[in-house]
Amino acid sequence: MLTLSEAQILAWITPLLWPFLRALALLSGLPVFSQRAVPMRVKVGLALFIALAAQASLPVIPVVALDTPQAMMRVAQQLLVGLSLGFAVRVVFAAVELGGELIGLQMGLNFAGFFDPATASQGTASGRFYGTLVAFLFVLGNGHLALIAALVHSFEVFPVGDEPFAFLRQTQPQRWGAEVFTLGLWIALPLVGMLLFVNLVLGVISRVAPQISVFSVGFPITLSVGLIGMLLTLPLLEQPFAMAMTGMLAQFQ
Repeated sequence: MLTLSEAQILAWITPLLWPFLRALALLSGLPVFSQRAVPMRVKVGLALFIALAAQASLPVIPVVALDTPQAMMRVAQQLLVGLSLGFAVRVVFAAVELGGELIGLQMGLNFAGFFDPATASQGTASGRFYGTLVAFLFVLGNGHLALIAALVHSFEVFPVGDEPFAFLRQTQPQRWGAEVFTLGLWIALPLVGMLLFVNLVLGVISRVAPQISVFSVGFPITLSVGLIGMLLTLPLLEQPFAMAMTGMLAQFQ
């Protein structure tokens, strides 16, 4: 008769349980997978697949009983690290969307706001366009592979232990919000400067030729220049996005 002890069961479960919890927390905080349209069964299946595939690269994880306070602290640590990793990616996505919002504000497109049911927030056409574009860049630039690699390396940088808040003291994730404004302004600055020059020219025209109705011709001109500028600057979006994504994921490696 086959008999299994509690120590043997824990030795089999431990290498899989903690990576699974950290991967599941990551998928719960990731920009695309955190939406309500993604079923929970898909997140659980992907987290289990990542945990199984990463077994060969993970360090040795100490075994601890699951009914002890130490186990609860380890669960809290996995949730904090996984959610912070997903939050780091969300910061980069939000920065690019902020750049689109600033560009739309200068173009006059922010008057055409709409409610986005996916994020349950008010959005604009330019911000939504940049948000969709950065999602494609994330996949085409192998961002998902870099994210999984950062998740696996995080077990070496932040090993499974009984101090969940040591990770927060070391990385200081509350300071990552500054990256939203830095990267957003970096992306929007060329177009904002171009549209500012157009507005200055329209102001000079309104003073030189008052008979020209600037309000009737200014919006089409500003919108046309903004769309042309977006078309010309879109190939330059990859470099700041890749640099920001690499810098955020480097904190977990």
